[in-house]
Amino acid sequence: MAASAETVNDASTRCVTLENNTKEQTKQKPIHCNFTVNAPAVACQILADTSGLPKERIKHAMVKGAVWLKRPGKKERRLRKAKFKLQKDDFVQLFYDPNVLAQKPPEPTCIAGHNDYSVWFKPPWLLSQGTRYGDHCSLLRLAEKDDNNKNRIIDFKLIHQLDREASGLMLLAHNSNAAMLLSKLFQENKIEKRYFAEVSGKPEIPEKGLQLTAPLDGNASHTEILSARPAKTRQNTILDILLHTGRLHQIRRHLADFGYPVIGDPKYGDVRQGNFYELHLCAWKISFVSPFSKEKTSYQVPLEMRPSFLSPMVVTK
Repeated sequence: MAASAETVNDASTRCVTLENNTKEQTKQKPIHCNFTVNAPAVACQILADTSGLPKERIKHAMVKGAVWLKRPGKKERRLRKAKFKLQKDDFVQLFYDPNVLAQKPPEPTCIAGHNDYSVWFKPPWLLSQGTRYGDHCSLLRLAEKDDNNKNRIIDFKLIHQLDREASGLMLLAHNSNAAMLLSKLFQENKIEKRYFAEVSGKPEIPEKGLQLTAPLDGNASHTEILSARPAKTRQNTILDILLHTGRLHQIRRHLADFGYPVIGDPKYGDVRQGNFYELHLCAWKISFVSPFSKEKTSYQVPLEMRPSFLSPMVVTK
């Protein structure tokens, strides 16, 4: 449980009181503080004074995206520069969690790069985007830091989400116009999104496929199972799925309701399945008519990047 912290609303306040007072406990507990700046100040110094944390920890937290700035009339953003000069009436928040900041993210891979967008393979346990406590373990931030982009200024935009536990392909737009055009394709269901999911047992899938259309959270939802084939573990089955809508955890929820939850699903799965390192769900293919080239484009997860549960399969369709 996170330790509670007093809300700090005045930059002249110099400490944050925690429930646990010992130095060792304080090191391990998350800290949240916020304040409105009364007079110009250097970000790192006033954050250190206000939170009671050493400046080196503040700098570390800033680089990893745990500090937020809301300047009057401006959009809220992450504040990363330690020597940034804060102005009167700036509102600053620190979300410090040493456990989050200590995490090391798995590396994504760019499998196709274009002027307006790029296609990335997201490994399991990598976030699509960051949280209030940081973004160093997110695809969006790692794409910004990728060595191939150091000589280009790219304003990466997230177009769609993929569950943290899952792996697969994701599109990132490189500018606002590209984000608008690609988002429109998703909204109009003009992007073909294919997934492989491994489930326990042998569900009967008709030759014409199976439609799962139970509403989710009051919204129309459509998951189509195209085909089934034996998994590496013969009592399991791998389903080839076409996603027509994109509700929260849609495939996982529909398959769980169908009676065949995805293996490794910590939320909707069968606890009797045992512990699995990753969710056996992979977004293996994306196809669409490019709004830029006007040509049909298709991307698949490279064979060498396939998750282990797909190892006996040759993805060629």
